[in-house]
Amino acid sequence: MKKSIITLSLAAVLGFGSLTVGLPLDKASAANKLNDLNSQKDKINEQRSGVESKITDTDKKITENQGEQQSVQSEIERLDKAISDALAKIEEKNSEISDTKKEIEKLEGEIKVLVERIKKRNELLKDRARNYQETGGMVSYIDVLMGAQSFGDFVERVGAVATIVEADQDILKAHQADKDELEKKQAQVKEELASLEKMLAELESMKKSLNAQKAEKDKLLASLKHEEEEMHAHKLELAEENEILAAQEAALQKAIKLEQERQAEAARQAELARQKAAQEAAKKSSSSSAGSSSSSDNGSSSSPQVSAPSVSSGAWTRPAAGRLSSGFGNRSLGEHFGVDIASGGTVPIVAAADGVVIRSYYSSSYGNAIFIAHSVGGQTYTTVYAHMRSRSVGSGQTVSKGQQIGIMGNTGQSYGQHLHFELHRGSWNAAKSNAINPVGIVPL
Repeated sequence: MKKSIITLSLAAVLGFGSLTVGLPLDKASAANKLNDLNSQKDKINEQRSGVESKITDTDKKITENQGEQQSVQSEIERLDKAISDALAKIEEKNSEISDTKKEIEKLEGEIKVLVERIKKRNELLKDRARNYQETGGMVSYIDVLMGAQSFGDFVERVGAVATIVEADQDILKAHQADKDELEKKQAQVKEELASLEKMLAELESMKKSLNAQKAEKDKLLASLKHEEEEMHAHKLELAEENEILAAQEAALQKAIKLEQERQAEAARQAELARQKAAQEAAKKSSSSSAGSSSSSDNGSSSSPQVSAPSVSSGAWTRPAAGRLSSGFGNRSLGEHFGVDIASGGTVPIVAAADGVVIRSYYSSSYGNAIFIAHSVGGQTYTTVYAHMRSRSVGSGQTVSKGQQIGIMGNTGQSYGQHLHFELHRGSWNAAKSNAINPVGIVPL
């Protein structure tokens, strides 16, 4: 359902002469009528070509739009894959960071233990130094050395003293080397942790960027899909417009045939009258002739709750009984190209004038609708009857003024039971610029 009544570009209104044989027209007037009908037919053909060209252009745009959608969809798939890869790497880096932090904690624990050992060793060396100061240091060692029983024993004692001093120094150096190595390793691990955290930050930033890109692509894809839907809807409108034009063309062809038959009959009647007058003149006697013609409205066989309006004596008659609920022109819901007649119950709808049914069909906007072409006083018109409950005439059918064509309803884009009635002078166009206020022309 569209937001507004679909544009049914009828292009040129179908004109034709009276559907019943009347008084003969002069040849110039008859020729002008046929020329006018053929001219309108040419206009319809031209507008049909335009509509078909628009349909082709719309198809092309739909194809281009679908190509863009495929491209955007491919880009979204690529971004989805990149985001998945980024998330996998983020998980991997988080795992590595967790392991590295654990390693750092382990190294810090080992360093702490080693520092405690070095501290204890330093305390031990300090105790030895104090003992050295308190006992004279070298004196004690001299006593050790002098207490040797032999030169060999002296040599062994010198070696032992040197070994003790050297051992103490080696232990301190080893401790310090271990401490330096651990600190170096800790620094390397921390550097690795910083590198991992930097990579993680970069991955998070990349993920954020990818998500933003994907959001933009999702938005673009949604926009393209909406645009495609609108183009499909527009194509349906164009297709409906083209069908209306085709129906008009068929109705116009019938109108031309009717006009030709009317002119032929008028010429035949004129010839008969001429022959009769000649015979009367030859016989030098008077004679009279009388003819009559009659027509009847094709009313509904049902007994509606609301009677059809009385048929007016002029060219136009009221299309339905009821109150005028909405007039022609601008209103809160937008431009109104017709008038609304509302009534409850079963209300018959009648043809406002003699004419040919251009199209009788169901429209998503107009609901059950009928378009009729008329020729009144040498001017062509088209009337539209919309939102009907049912239709009782078909496309291409000739109708007479006051003939029932349907029942008032509430179909299509309608709010409550009513008849939406439009009157167009001349030709239809997409802007409905030929729509006129029926009040004052049609007895409403």
